[in-house]
Amino acid sequence: MSLIQSLLKEMDEESVTTRKMLERLPADKYDWQPHPKSMKLLRLATHIAELPGWVKMTLTTSELDTATFDYNPSPLKNNDELLAYFATTMAEGRSQLTAAVPEQLEEMWTLREGDVIHKTYTKAEVIRMVYSQIVHHRAQLGVYLRLLEVPVPGSYGPSADEY
Repeated sequence: MSLIQSLLKEMDEESVTTRKMLERLPADKYDWQPHPKSMKLLRLATHIAELPGWVKMTLTTSELDTATFDYNPSPLKNNDELLAYFATTMAEGRSQLTAAVPEQLEEMWTLREGDVIHKTYTKAEVIRMVYSQIVHHRAQLGVYLRLLEVPVPGSYGPSADEY
């Protein structure tokens, strides 16, 4: 299996669990947050839903400069919009990755803040980091759901709510 095929397989597999988590958002708790430094529920879910689109960003750019990046999260109002947004970012990321060539994954990509370079990675490493970010934030969402008494779906097997 090629690296691109492997990344596509992982993207598809993780999307199933991610969608199950996003489907569970209680609409009456969108503004809830477990701590003042934590994202609100809908903001966290929106971030998770946008992350597959970062695969496209990675493959079509050579860097992200957080000092000049105009970040405006999509203003989603309900679960239907959230799931549609997730489907869109998945399709965009998957389409870009499907069209990629192996040499493209070896190109370097930089994360910077103005003149300060935080890290330079290959584009393949950035895509793996994007997947890790999805899993990381999905785990946060699982804690939010648990604290809100919403049954948490299993990720890599059944959850305590599925026994």
